[in-house]
Amino acid sequence: MKVIKSKDNATYKAAVKLTKKKYRDRTGLYLLEGVKPLADAFLTGVKIRSVFLCEGMQTPVGIPADLFMVLPRELFQPLSATETSQGVIAVAEKRLYDTKRFERELSAGDDNIIIMDRVQDPGNIGTIIRTAEAAGYGGIIMVSGSGDVYAPKAARAAAGSLFRMPVVEACDAACAVKLAKAAGKRLVVTDLQAELDCFAADLTKNVALVIGNEGQGVSETLLESSDLKVKIPMAGAIESLNAAVAAGILMYQSRKIK
Repeated sequence: MKVIKSKDNATYKAAVKLTKKKYRDRTGLYLLEGVKPLADAFLTGVKIRSVFLCEGMQTPVGIPADLFMVLPRELFQPLSATETSQGVIAVAEKRLYDTKRFERELSAGDDNIIIMDRVQDPGNIGTIIRTAEAAGYGGIIMVSGSGDVYAPKAARAAAGSLFRMPVVEACDAACAVKLAKAAGKRLVVTDLQAELDCFAADLTKNVALVIGNEGQGVSETLLESSDLKVKIPMAGAIESLNAAVAAGILMYQSRKIK
């Protein structure tokens, strides 16, 4: 195994840049941290460019040894996004879906999909992706202004679902509407003023479920384009729920009626 001792090492410097979104966008690469995410990546055919191992940590089983580069702790830490790292971080290639492929594959079935409308928190983004796979959803549309799916915290929260769920980026809300409609999906949004309780709604199939921004909710474009507005009933003085929690409730409600 190669040992890197200098912060000026070219491979190391390129990896550090991937902690910033502009370099992830530019290169199509991102940092994947943790033993289980790395194992899942290999199982699902994700292309791994290199793996950094913190000195003193054991090499994970099943990962080709020639990929590993050992880093002293002071060099490993700038790559890590966790307080209690497992000591392994990989440089992985993004799994990119183009809109035509997304539309073609989703049109062939009746799966529901998620539209994230400027959802910002990386933990919410990753959790929604992971829950979407668990609830049997077929894909994710990210409206511009949303956080980065491949940010370290989002990738960690999504776990292996990031490798399996089709995710596409829409240029704006209007593009997201067009793509969802082309795939044969009904737009469903949450609205506090809606008369229909989500538990009485049929969200069984061919739904594009819109999850809005944590502070501002769903954009006007998506509200006006919606085919159905529903509300999640809430007691007391509560006016809103965490985006990932609301998404989970709605996604599993769609399974309840099946």
